[in-house]
Amino acid sequence: MYGTSERLLRLLSLLQARRDWPGRDLAERLEVDVRTIRRDVERLRALGYPVHATPGVAGGYRLGSGAALPPLLLDDDEAVAVAVGLRTAANGTVSGIEETSVRALAKLEQVLPTRLRGRVRAMDAALVRMPGGAPAIDAELLTVVAAACRDHERLRFTYGTRDGVVGEREVEPLSLVHTGWRWYLVAYDRDRADWRTFRLDRIDGLPVPGFRFPPREPPAADLAAYVSERISAAPYPHQVTLRVSASAAELAARIPPSAGAVEPLDAGTCRLRTGAGDLAAIPGYLAQWDYDFVVEEAPPGLMERLARIAGRFTRAVAES
Repeated sequence: MYGTSERLLRLLSLLQARRDWPGRDLAERLEVDVRTIRRDVERLRALGYPVHATPGVAGGYRLGSGAALPPLLLDDDEAVAVAVGLRTAANGTVSGIEETSVRALAKLEQVLPTRLRGRVRAMDAALVRMPGGAPAIDAELLTVVAAACRDHERLRFTYGTRDGVVGEREVEPLSLVHTGWRWYLVAYDRDRADWRTFRLDRIDGLPVPGFRFPPREPPAADLAAYVSERISAAPYPHQVTLRVSASAAELAARIPPSAGAVEPLDAGTCRLRTGAGDLAAIPGYLAQWDYDFVVEEAPPGLMERLARIAGRFTRAVAES
């Protein structure tokens, strides 16, 4: 059983995690009766949280938007995470929120305990940020898409493919995935009747939310790995699969998600799926590694290229 304060925090966390909650479900989660849930909802309202109630058998509770921001309660790790995130945003990783991030960071650091302020500064000092590169994403675009993922609302938007084809898409959004370089939306494309990944920087304007939909079974349990596989090999005409004599963690540390999808096989072996626009670029890419590998699947002509290059290097070593 939870104490009153702990139960209120737990109730607030549940209301933030899902759009609608039947009162009976909340009571079961918190191990109390429905009457206690009603009293706790009134306590949250008194603190400024706009909790809306729907009467009836199918009714329940929903955390809505209010006239003012209610107080936020953060534990130590959450406070550090928010502070580091605001510092990163202030450096322009998401366009349009640099100034507001600085203001919010100033307010947060003013009330941070000394022990946490030191942790935040230590993490910030250890970070080295490389300028340029990734396309900037509008903050409002991220907000609209994230809300649609949370609320299971269809989205309609204009999208340009890598081939330059521009068209309207209607999707059922599932989740946002950030590769450290770009933002991707995993969604079910209704016109194509299949799952797709969409680069957010290729969406023109703001998507338009539509009707709510029942969630589908996700295309994979690990969405980060799913997106990595889709964006690392699918765009390339020449695709190759390798069994590498290295742990998945070791290889993944050297290969960005956009360059290849790494799958663990055992403690010292993993599988890599990658690709290239030019077949001649693959041998040079593989030659940079310090790991042995076996080619499991290869495009036509790759094995012959590898054999010629291996023979050339063997002769060079023998004659030197």
